[in-house]
Amino acid sequence: MMNQLKVALIQQSCVADPKANLPTMVKSIEAAAQEGAQLIVLQELHNTLYFPQQEDTAYFEWAETIPGPSTKTLGKLAKRLGVVIVASLFELRAPGLYHNTAVVLERDGTLAGRFRKMHIPDDPGFYEKYYFTPGDLGFIPIQTSVGKLGILICWDQWFPEAARLMALAGAEMLIYPTAIGWNPTDPQDEKQRQLDAWITIQRAHAVANGLPVLVTNRVGFESDPKHPKEGIQFWGNSFVAGVQGEILAQTDDKQPTNLIATVDLNRTKTIRTLWPYLRDRRIENYSGLLQRYLN
Repeated sequence: MMNQLKVALIQQSCVADPKANLPTMVKSIEAAAQEGAQLIVLQELHNTLYFPQQEDTAYFEWAETIPGPSTKTLGKLAKRLGVVIVASLFELRAPGLYHNTAVVLERDGTLAGRFRKMHIPDDPGFYEKYYFTPGDLGFIPIQTSVGKLGILICWDQWFPEAARLMALAGAEMLIYPTAIGWNPTDPQDEKQRQLDAWITIQRAHAVANGLPVLVTNRVGFESDPKHPKEGIQFWGNSFVAGVQGEILAQTDDKQPTNLIATVDLNRTKTIRTLWPYLRDRRIENYSGLLQRYLN
């Protein structure tokens, strides 16, 4: 593992033609590598529009196997550029069995591992339970040449238990490919509260676990296929936080961007020594966490 790690978060807008999105990502990855990025993270479901706005069997045609076409393309790219890539795919595991899955391509082009999204939302505009089976691989970091990657996906980012388990399993950073945005009809003050909550919870994971946090979100408006005047305004704001929750770099809510930042992986040891949360955990008193509710 290296100490000073240059990372890139690829914040993009997606278009309706799935064949057009991955080539756009490839160009962004190439540009990030030219800037010296060693680890490049793509947003959630980057090959397509965010299709779970509606329940429609036609979208299952967008799923692909792992290994498959995207991992082949990105694996060759990772090898050519000498970088590690975190991608996010609609996984066809078997007929009738699908996952929202992050994959890691090592810099030699091999598939280093995968993580299947654990927490699956089912809310207006985010009907993911219709498409995705909850992950069954657990909270296990993926070992790479740039460190142990604790990858979680979007809705997973709101759960402190997920971040903690990744940290306890030896993750050296937390990575969140994301697709989240506003209902355009919400008032501005509500939009700001939602965005602030999203940033705050993830910065808190950095603080509570002494780990850097990398968050890549999509940007731009995607209309609801059945109600074209409605949809989601994805809020971008991809960011990198240090181990004390400090913002090292952040995008805005308007533009596709390659966000480049340098993460000091040595600081985990320093800060965990000063703030020894892992030492002082009272694990013998946490059995209630295995209950849905205590009343």
